[in-house]
Order: sequence, then structure tokens, then C-alpha cells
Amino acid sequence: MIELDGTLLLQFVNFMILLVVLNALLFKPLRAALKARKETIEGSKAKVQDIDEQVQAQIVRYEAQLNEARQQGAQERSALRKTGQEEEVRILGEANRTAADKLQKITAQIQEEADSARQELRSQTDALAKEIAGKVLGRAV
Repeated sequence: MIELDGTLLLQFVNFMILLVVLNALLFKPLRAALKARKETIEGSKAKVQDIDEQVQAQIVRYEAQLNEARQQGAQERSALRKTGQEEEVRILGEANRTAADKLQKITAQIQEEADSARQELRSQTDALAKEIAGKVLGRAV
């Protein structure tokens, strides 16, 4: 059994001294190190959160710029396509006009040649008729 004498009081005083010494040498520095570690971790978390927010903001800006560039590209492509179509219409119009002019000139030339040939044949009709009649009849007409 436990005896209640002076050694109990001595052990209690010894325990209190040990507790004060351990508190000063071990527990306070350990608590201070743990507190500093916790503060460092919380500071790092805050920095990470700030960096994450900055990255998210940069991503949003990048996506906005990318969308704007896509829209500009689509507008430029549309403008170039429209210009190309207008140029195509102009070139085809010129080609059609040129072809129509050439066709009209050729038609006029053919008509002139046909008229000239008719005139020449008309002028030679009498002479040819007399020659044919002479050959058929076998005498000069």
C-alpha cells in the first residue's frame, strides 16, 4: 500500500519541478515549432489559393482572347470569301461580255460573208445559167 509520509510530498515537488523544466525545455519549443509549422502551412495554402485565383483569371482572359481571335478570324474569312465571290462575279461578267462581243463580231462577219457570197452568186447567176443552158442544149445561148 501507499504510505502517506514525507516522500509523497517530495515526489510531488519533484514532479512539479520536472513539469516546469520539461515545459520550458520541451513543450514550449515543441508548441512554438508546431505553431510556426501551422502558420507556414496556412500561409502556403493562402499563397496557393491566390496563385490559383490568378491562374483562373489568366485562363479566363486567355479564353476571352482566344474567342475574340476566333471571331476575328471568322470575320476576316467571311470578308475574304465575300471579296472572292465579288471578284468571281466581276471576272465572269467580263468574260461573258467579251464572249458576247466576239460572238456578235463573228456573227456579223459570217453575215457579211454570206451576203457577199449571195451577191457574187447573183452576179454570176446569169452567166452560169447561160453556160448550163448551152451545155444542156449543146449550142450557145
